[in-house]
Amino acid sequence: MKPKKHEELLQVLKNRFEKNMHMHKGIAWADVLARLERNPSALRSLQEMEATGGEPDVIGRDSGHFIFCDCSPESPKGRRSVCYDAEARESRKEHKPQNSALELASSMAIELLTEERYRELQKLGEFDTKTSSWISTPPDVRALGGALFCDRRYGKVFVYHNGAESYYAGRGFRGSLRV
Repeated sequence: MKPKKHEELLQVLKNRFEKNMHMHKGIAWADVLARLERNPSALRSLQEMEATGGEPDVIGRDSGHFIFCDCSPESPKGRRSVCYDAEARESRKEHKPQNSALELASSMAIELLTEERYRELQKLGEFDTKTSSWISTPPDVRALGGALFCDRRYGKVFVYHNGAESYYAGRGFRGSLRV
């Protein structure tokens, strides 16, 4: 990443961090910055998250790592209209989407949220009130052709299932990154 882009991204992340202190109580920006400066690949992933509309922010810690997550109000705009994975995309006979959630996440070096992480995020605000997001699906569900997604409606978080090959304009995915 070019130095100017590097500094611009860090400024965006710092501003968002300071604006949303309720999301990361007890975490200091200086500690996050130090970790980011030692991890150029994380900055590349965060740049991809930002560029696709994810608005990444720190939402906590896990085993000594900072957890960044897409905190855009709705599923990131640049990651919608995707089916669940490559197998599902290839299985479509017509109208194949250009990409899948797992393929995009892999190319960005991020992970889809688990149901647990999605519910944790929803405790920090109201997300996906008009859209939905694919989440990491257990292998036994995927083996049967399905995949899981979540949203928030009526003040509650719901987990649903769909055929993994389905895709909708209002469904994308949220990612997380351990730094």
